[in-house]
Amino acid sequence: MTVPKREKSLAKSVATSLDVATHAVREYHTTALGAVYLGDSLNLLEQYVKPGSVDLIVTSPPFGLLRKKEYGNVDAEKYVEWFKPFGAAFRRVLKSKGSLVIDIGGAWNPGTPTRSLYHYELLIMLCRELGFHLAQEFFWWSPSKLPTPAEWTTVRRIRVKDAVDCVWWLSPTPWPRASNRRILSPYSESMKDLLKNGYRAKLRPSGHDISEKFSVDNGAAIPPNLIAIPNTESNSYYLRYCRDNNLEPHPARFPSELPELFIRMLTDPDDMVLDPFAGSCVTGEVAERLGRKWMCAELTEDYLKGALARFHHDAQSNCQEELFPLSGKAKKPPVTSYYKIFHPGALWKDLPFEPLPQDGGESRPATPKETMISKQL
Repeated sequence: MTVPKREKSLAKSVATSLDVATHAVREYHTTALGAVYLGDSLNLLEQYVKPGSVDLIVTSPPFGLLRKKEYGNVDAEKYVEWFKPFGAAFRRVLKSKGSLVIDIGGAWNPGTPTRSLYHYELLIMLCRELGFHLAQEFFWWSPSKLPTPAEWTTVRRIRVKDAVDCVWWLSPTPWPRASNRRILSPYSESMKDLLKNGYRAKLRPSGHDISEKFSVDNGAAIPPNLIAIPNTESNSYYLRYCRDNNLEPHPARFPSELPELFIRMLTDPDDMVLDPFAGSCVTGEVAERLGRKWMCAELTEDYLKGALARFHHDAQSNCQEELFPLSGKAKKPPVTSYYKIFHPGALWKDLPFEPLPQDGGESRPATPKETMISKQL
């Protein structure tokens, strides 16, 4: 793709701020704050991004899945070795107080209802071999995920739905730049009641001393490391653009609020944000909206054709309006929560007794049709 002439000067200034030589990388698109590059991100990182020039890397690399996906995943068994050169490059380009945030899903071992350890092995490799520190682990909960593998969850009924991705927050230092004051959550109703009526200081059975400090109104609550965000965007500007232009949307997009949480918590305006596995460039879209410099790299051009939609003026305005409707213009109040969480025992007493399979589910249960036929014989 040829960069429009009016954007040539922008491209030059962006590349300077990114510490990337413009002639050495195939530049696909530029904005006032960032640039999209087409090609191997490892090659880009190793040759053209200067050491200590990036404040935050936030990305969702191809997962180590057992079945090949169209977006280019790597076998779980080979994943850690495949990722190691990327990890070393991330370590090199990050600033000393910078952060690396990796959204990574789990996988099942082939043929058995047991989980692969690849994403934990990845974490251990990054820390023990490459010198990263685990600042904190987060868990992205998306109940809209399908119950897979169906064989273990819906056929044999011996496992539950896997609805959580691990999100590793790492840094070259134990003390990365961060502030949880930027991502505070609304108080729960019980906390509002406590603030209104007061709390009698006492020692809990756990030994924790709950003092009157807990009744201080700080305006909002510190969020947990469980991130509840649906991964649904049935009618976003991006998808409409893809439909209108006969483009295939990227099949594994993460929701914009996921990178936004970390960009807000871990960077200041004008800091540099990098996504080396950009896909449809969600990270770049959020960074642009929040006033951060950014760079996205993607290996597959077909995904970047649709990603261009994210940098249209209408897309930026639409994204901001969907998340934070303007007063007087909003058709409905802004969403402050996504899910209602039922306590585990909500239905226990009403469920019929189900004997445990003595073989642990190793033998496949008969289908309703097979059961009916056997009764007729």
